[in-house]
Amino acid sequence: MRIASRVTHRAGLAVAFVLAVTIATAAQTDGSRAPGGSKEQDPPYSVDALVERAVAYVERFQQNFGSVVSEERYEQRLRRIPIAGNTNVQPRGGGGPQETTLVSDFLLVEVKGEGWLPFRDVFERDGKPVRDREARLATIFLKGGRNAFDQARAVMDEGARYNIGNINRNNNTPTLTLAFLTGRHRGRFEFKLGKRDDAEPGVVVEFRETGRPTFVATTGGRDLPVRGRFLISEADGTVLRSELDALDTGVEAHIIVTYQKDDGIGLFVPARMEERYRRPRDPMEVYGVATYSRFRRFQVSTSEELAK
Repeated sequence: MRIASRVTHRAGLAVAFVLAVTIATAAQTDGSRAPGGSKEQDPPYSVDALVERAVAYVERFQQNFGSVVSEERYEQRLRRIPIAGNTNVQPRGGGGPQETTLVSDFLLVEVKGEGWLPFRDVFERDGKPVRDREARLATIFLKGGRNAFDQARAVMDEGARYNIGNINRNNNTPTLTLAFLTGRHRGRFEFKLGKRDDAEPGVVVEFRETGRPTFVATTGGRDLPVRGRFLISEADGTVLRSELDALDTGVEAHIIVTYQKDDGIGLFVPARMEERYRRPRDPMEVYGVATYSRFRRFQVSTSEELAK
């Protein structure tokens, strides 16, 4: 079983590849201005006001986080889970690694015409350096003749090549669900207020995908609508946590990301991503936990020099 996402080129070319983001399929809407006031001035916020504020926050976040690189420590393992009513179900799929630990640089890459895409640059696997790192980075970013669509697909596929398990995916990035709160994609979702927990610092906003084609699809082209929830600060729209669920008769996926303030760069950044993937009635699931540290800003500069 493979899960894929439908990527639609601006000219109308549809291409399916493993669980990635739908690029440039939804109409642009204006999310550049957050509603005025503060929590004390105009409570309670309506869901529309909260979403508007969150959209404005995410647009700023992408611009600011686009100049930041972090170190990701990502542990994946296969684990057996109980199947109700049947203790003799055998795992599907062949052999392969049962666990792995990846150490990567994680950042957002802006692809002209396609927006900000998450990029995982794996430089260590199970304690050993990745040998082909320089060559594959050059292929992605320096190879001539690539249009934005091809480069976007290469960026997103690159982070998936080290995943384990029998469900191929490249949606396992901490900033994936933030795309739902952008002008490009917000129109494909319905939002409503969730049940408030006074012990939490924000407001729960639940989302459900209604647009077609869906953000995530199978490689056979079947729509796989997602749903979930955000924990959003009423004061300024900051996303404090995101939860995503995608499931149908062939697969289920769950991703939870928590954000914390990093004083060094002055942003709320991904702190932890927890994920689970499995096929229905398969006793094995992929379980992963990624943590993020060493946030630092970077600048790109070029120079020309005559070789001796």
